[in-house]
Amino acid sequence: MRRLSLRRTPRRPVERLTVRPARLLAATATATVLTLTASGCVTVHGETALLPPATKAEAARAVADFTAAYNRADKAYDPALDAGRVTGPLGEVNQAGLRARSITTPGGNANHRPLELTDTRFVLPRKAGWPRWFVADADPNRDVDGGAGDQRWLLVFVRNGPQQLWEVAYLGILDAGSVPEFAEEAGYAVPVAADGDALAVAPRDLGKRYVSYLKDGQPGPFAAGTHTTGWRADRQKAAKRPGLATQYLDQPTDQGDFAPLGLRTRDGGALVFFATRYFERQTAAPGYRPKVGSDVKALMTGEIKNTVTREWVSSQAVLVKPAGTDRDGVTFVSRLQGVVGAEGS
Repeated sequence: MRRLSLRRTPRRPVERLTVRPARLLAATATATVLTLTASGCVTVHGETALLPPATKAEAARAVADFTAAYNRADKAYDPALDAGRVTGPLGEVNQAGLRARSITTPGGNANHRPLELTDTRFVLPRKAGWPRWFVADADPNRDVDGGAGDQRWLLVFVRNGPQQLWEVAYLGILDAGSVPEFAEEAGYAVPVAADGDALAVAPRDLGKRYVSYLKDGQPGPFAAGTHTTGWRADRQKAAKRPGLATQYLDQPTDQGDFAPLGLRTRDGGALVFFATRYFERQTAAPGYRPKVGSDVKALMTGEIKNTVTREWVSSQAVLVKPAGTDRDGVTFVSRLQGVVGAEGS
């Protein structure tokens, strides 16, 4: 069996999300399964004062601008129409999906249903310097397949400088009962330092630890569940299908707008968003070709002879317990992923 290639597809693509949002961000392309911290006090150009990222009115404006751009892009299947309002893992997934749909459905989205976000609550962490970020916790007019009861969208807005637009880097879809209570200081949320030692796993280490777990399955900080033990079992099952060999290669993705972001919770732990990237290579038996859907085919380079390699971006939202918790210290509350590129060979 040939070694799994690490060749990357051209960037800024993007694709689809999941816990299984029913057409969640319909702009997203392929099958979906079922979130930048520069937190802490950093000095940037002499800025040392702890400041909120925005007023509630400014945050509300950012949500309205994102929603309007998303709706325009989803209706036209045109990635350019919301490219300035998404970034990071959500941006890659969203833009790849729109790009694929613009090819498979060039006339636009005949079934467009405008996204509406209501009952929005703002979680505003104070920090020094840039980037600045906040979380909008909103009630969407979208039901998610398999969800239990009401669900909330947690959108992580990021801004890297005073002249830049607010962009959404992460989206977590949580059952309403899974949204934690956030700690506050002086009326503002408390960010968690990426390299801090107050948690069972530091935010900056979550991607590396998750990639390692998916590879070897060794017991550690991750609690059993759909996105840990269940995900490894699904992969092992897929790898053994007759006539089709499947290999996986995972990578931590934690730089720039893909960096982890954490907010302290009242129980002493934190809600942390982080991202990973993985490659899924399928090789068919002689005389056969792996099957791909139209959305994946629209993103593909090369020609499928007997192998196809899909590139996925996955974003996770996890609850992390305080330091000193050796087992089950990290529980997944959301994972969204989508194909952002593919290569045939």
